[in-house]
Amino acid sequence: MTGYGRGEHSQEGLRVTVELRSVNRKQAEVQTRLPRELDALETRIREEINRTVSRGRVECQVVLERPGTRTGASIDRTVAAAYAVELQSLALELGLTGGVSVEALLRCPGVVDARETSLDPETAWPWVEPAFRRAVTAFNAMRDREGTAMCSDLSGRIDGLRAGVGRIRIHAPEVQRRFREQLLQRIRAAGLEGVAADDERVLKEVVFFADRSDISEELARLDSHFVQFEDCARAAEPVGRKLDFLAQEMNREVNTIGSKANDALISSDVVLLKTELERFREQAQNVE
Repeated sequence: MTGYGRGEHSQEGLRVTVELRSVNRKQAEVQTRLPRELDALETRIREEINRTVSRGRVECQVVLERPGTRTGASIDRTVAAAYAVELQSLALELGLTGGVSVEALLRCPGVVDARETSLDPETAWPWVEPAFRRAVTAFNAMRDREGTAMCSDLSGRIDGLRAGVGRIRIHAPEVQRRFREQLLQRIRAAGLEGVAADDERVLKEVVFFADRSDISEELARLDSHFVQFEDCARAAEPVGRKLDFLAQEMNREVNTIGSKANDALISSDVVLLKTELERFREQAQNVE
């Protein structure tokens, strides 16, 4: 599922900003972008995200800022003085004029120490956690809104599947009757006389056809899958993988109905069911 969340927290001149982004993915994947001084928190941040997300590709970015403060840069005057003496000596030796500028000295290695005060990774989490929690709250709120919309869409797909199964259930009893009529028509067309509708041979053929084309079990299992979807829609835990499984099982039942029914009307409904199931499956892959 897609989502975005951002959180900030300021403390003792340090501002922490956390951003979470996710895109649809069948499995769970977490990527982090942390300041070098917070590398030790990567495992903990991954664990926290995995408690919230079970599917999708999630990117977490943490930014540290020290607004309105100096970087803590300092000048090593001893090193600068040594460079000045050496540069002046070199200028005299080469006959150069103009003296040694401050800008030239500041570019010399070791003159300026611009290291910022480091943040101890052992105590960094209490600084990062408030921003992280705010980002997770906003992130989950966005995903909840998307989940509500997807649930509505999937429920509509299930309603369409139910309607198709209802039509098949109505047509199914007529299949045997039409088969009996078609069988008698073929017998008459072949010039065979004296074969009545209640002839034992005709009845045996009709019974054999009825047994071979019976789809009552498949229809019952589809009804069961529809009920299981309703359970998923009410569940609080992640159901994406269960929906994937239900889509596969419903597709299996629909394929079996299509192969067993041997009826044009039912075959037409089977095509519609498979089309709706494919849309259901594609949407279900976006659900966590």
